[in-house]
Amino acid sequence: MIELGLTRIAALLRNTPQTWKAIHVAGTNGKGSICAYLNAMLCANRLSCGRFTSPHLVHRWDCITINDSAVSENQFRHFEELVKKRNEEEHLGASEFELLAATAFEIFEAAKVKFGVIEVGLGGRLDATNALKHKAVTVISKIGLDHQSFLGNTLEEIALQKAGIIRPDVPCVVDASNPSSVVAVIRSQADAAGANIKLADLQSIDLRGKLSEQLEPHQQQNLLCAYEAFHLAYPGHAMSMQDLLNVGANAVWPGRLQSISIEKVTGRTEPILLDGAHNPQSADVLSTFVERRLRAYGKPVTWVLAASAGKDISEILKVLLHEGDNLTAVEFGPVDGMPWVRSMNSATILQTIESIGVTISAKQDAQADIMAGLDWASKISHGGPLVVAGSLYLVSDILKLLQA
Repeated sequence: MIELGLTRIAALLRNTPQTWKAIHVAGTNGKGSICAYLNAMLCANRLSCGRFTSPHLVHRWDCITINDSAVSENQFRHFEELVKKRNEEEHLGASEFELLAATAFEIFEAAKVKFGVIEVGLGGRLDATNALKHKAVTVISKIGLDHQSFLGNTLEEIALQKAGIIRPDVPCVVDASNPSSVVAVIRSQADAAGANIKLADLQSIDLRGKLSEQLEPHQQQNLLCAYEAFHLAYPGHAMSMQDLLNVGANAVWPGRLQSISIEKVTGRTEPILLDGAHNPQSADVLSTFVERRLRAYGKPVTWVLAASAGKDISEILKVLLHEGDNLTAVEFGPVDGMPWVRSMNSATILQTIESIGVTISAKQDAQADIMAGLDWASKISHGGPLVVAGSLYLVSDILKLLQA
């Protein structure tokens, strides 16, 4: 169950120093990528840094890194137990995410990092990560419709919640590709708080060479947000803008337009595309990439799709699917540390496809047998493009299969 609010996390961290400076990143899409780019820039400048993102991809502790290396299970469990004990002794009733965030902050303090790159979990204003005490800069990425039951039904309402991370005298970097009405809401909140806004606008720079070729437009935008945030957090760096952008562009962020091999589990020799697109905006980005890079070969796309229970996936499916595509619907497994997350019934996905009127060439209901879904997709695709999408939790399950 998700319970937003800062009372419990503030009590958990009451006696925990935060001697490090935070770069706090909110938004609907691109948060994780911006954090990865920032992390790479900090490491390249030999600045000790921690990073906290969610959800985890394989193990619960891989969402916390120190200098780009995931913390060990022993280290994670040591600090997690300290936090849980505090929660029980003080009868705080903290949520799983609040316990996780507090654990990350404890680990950062113990590691004596100079900077902590923190991704907002949900929203911003009432998210547990907003208990940060020392923010160097805040970032608001692309905003779209997601989690409306918690954040509001319009982009402007959602933007208001995201802008809740803004602090007095702390600069805020904003993705300039957001609609003007969204930027206006954020600017209004910044003005009220006494914070300066820095718009990350791709039109204002010239991305050279491979940066403009290898990165999709949304990746370029996220990279620029990271650069502006890094420059504000550490203006004394000696690296040129181009060098910093190159460093960020080489950062690895699994599950986002990731090309991987599944040969060892299915025998398919061609790589597949793995992407956690789970809302209409991220689905649109994925669709654009698929159109440019995969459909150009003239073969139908084969999809392996899952979704979180309760989502309206009709708009996502309309964006992704074409007549004649193939699809297997699957269900991701239980998410460690996030008991409130459940997979949508795979039959519901297939029923939604029928309701939107897209004619699928071949389809399968693999239910919870993801391996069977991958096998079927590998065979039916005949070496053509194969894409896994719809949920970061499905991405996690695929990565676990490949690591087994």
